[in-house]
Amino acid sequence: MEGNIMNAVLGFFQFTEIKTKITSVFAFALSVAYLFYRGQPLRMPEMAVFFASMFLFDLTTTAINNYIDSRTNGQVLPFSRPACLKILLVLLGTSTLLGLWLVILTDWVVFLAGGLCFLTGILYTWGPLPVSRIPLGEAVSGIFYGLLIPFLILYINMPEGSFLILDLAWPAVTLEVNLQTFGILLMLSVAPVLTTAGIMLANNICDLEKDVQVDRYTLPYYVGAASLKLFAWIYYLIYPVNLLMVALGIMHPVGLLLLITLLPVHRNIREFMREQNKETTFLVSIRNYILIMGAQTVLMFLGGILRGGLG
Repeated sequence: MEGNIMNAVLGFFQFTEIKTKITSVFAFALSVAYLFYRGQPLRMPEMAVFFASMFLFDLTTTAINNYIDSRTNGQVLPFSRPACLKILLVLLGTSTLLGLWLVILTDWVVFLAGGLCFLTGILYTWGPLPVSRIPLGEAVSGIFYGLLIPFLILYINMPEGSFLILDLAWPAVTLEVNLQTFGILLMLSVAPVLTTAGIMLANNICDLEKDVQVDRYTLPYYVGAASLKLFAWIYYLIYPVNLLMVALGIMHPVGLLLLITLLPVHRNIREFMREQNKETTFLVSIRNYILIMGAQTVLMFLGGILRGGLG
């Protein structure tokens, strides 16, 4: 009995690729760290509902991706197709209900931004022209994991009107945006956007030949060898933005310690340049993500402590 339960749990983890969920969890953690740094209290009920909905929907998108792709790429699912369909529908339904609960706790801005996330996540693999089959996967993944998650967290927790105001009073629609706060959001999102895009780019580079065989034409198909240069610059661009964040006070000066990660990140890039293999060198994109996002999150929290945090 215990063995069957363990096999089912492991099969679920395989079907949803739970180890890849660092992209949503780290984006969440970095955003919370920034709010801590600026001394902004968290709205805990809303944050708990948001995290649960975000994480379950992240599992859902991967489940949909694996369920649909298994028809063409020969991938063996851990359960029967009807069982896998039930699992992804339960995940989708639960995450949707949690998302609607969050809307009840917040407002229409969360509904619109969250709805866009849900729609894009589903259309990433499903539909007449899935995003995963065109050269937009890196950009879409980076933006929706690295930008919209921080946007929602900052919007939910910051004082009303300090980020943006959406007035849907009929017949006019009025949107007011605080450009200073929006600029901070963009800089804060650079690392999660680019490191997430780096994982997707490395994956598509490694799978290029297999993807073409199943009519999937991703970015590396169109840009060729330039995709390796793009892979490198994705990471290098993070560091000048980090310097700018420190200069503008968005990060504490302790954030300059992120530069220490440049050497191991550079070594990982060189390793991927030498060989692009899904079983071996693809992992450097994961290592670079953890190095950069982990360091920036810890340094943001440390900056909050040095600055006084919530005290």
